[in-house]
Amino acid sequence: MKNLLFNKIYNKDCIEGMRDISDGSIDLIITDPPFAIHFKAKRGNYNRTSHHVLEGYNEVSKENYYTFTYKWMQEAFRVLKESGSMYVFSGWNNLKDILIAIDEIGFITVNHIIWKYQFGVVTKRRFVSAHYHCLYVCKNDEKRKFFSYSRYGKNERDEHNRSLHYKDKEDVWCIKREYWTAHQKTPTKLPAELIKKILMYSSQEGDVVLDPFLGSGQVAVVSKMLNRQYIGFEIVEEYYKFALKRLQENTYTIKTQQAEKLKRQNQ
Repeated sequence: MKNLLFNKIYNKDCIEGMRDISDGSIDLIITDPPFAIHFKAKRGNYNRTSHHVLEGYNEVSKENYYTFTYKWMQEAFRVLKESGSMYVFSGWNNLKDILIAIDEIGFITVNHIIWKYQFGVVTKRRFVSAHYHCLYVCKNDEKRKFFSYSRYGKNERDEHNRSLHYKDKEDVWCIKREYWTAHQKTPTKLPAELIKKILMYSSQEGDVVLDPFLGSGQVAVVSKMLNRQYIGFEIVEEYYKFALKRLQENTYTIKTQQAEKLKRQNQ
């Protein structure tokens, strides 16, 4: 590292932050950047559960999305080890900007993964978007680490004699979203099961995992749970403090004050 420490998170812009990370010092990057779809992450959009939602979501304009993507990915490429990998989540709206940046910077695409989840929104004039894209890329495909049997053994079978190893490695992942009822939350977050799967296939204990867009801190929290080192950046102070509290208290979720008050009243 130059000026930053591992196992810490920082309340700062990720492009500025990554400039303080030494070349080739990161084993794995997992991140879910802003959408650039005019996402209105306001408490008022969450109806009866609005008081659980942390405000401050920092959006990027559609017009600036490619430039924004290229800049942070350029730094990500520099800090990633030759043996490292990066997983970038994206909706379909601005996926082309991410794909173009990946190619122009020099990343090698390993897989284009589809995360299929339940959405619960009914549409009238189009099909329901109930999936997310995940671009699995690396710097050097020959040196890239991948632990093929970290989750299931080569010969493990389910009750129908189907290969668990094969099924788990298909590029369509059906993993449910998480709903943190009566707990604080950011408007968007990746489920722990999704992060665990990536960590197990693309890292080992002690490896350094970076998330340039921390949000609620999911990647850092789950990395710590699986004995990986972590580092990350979050520009929104409220999100950063929330993520920091989760890490410092070694807790996965944090109940809201309203929920705690109701619990005391019912005792």
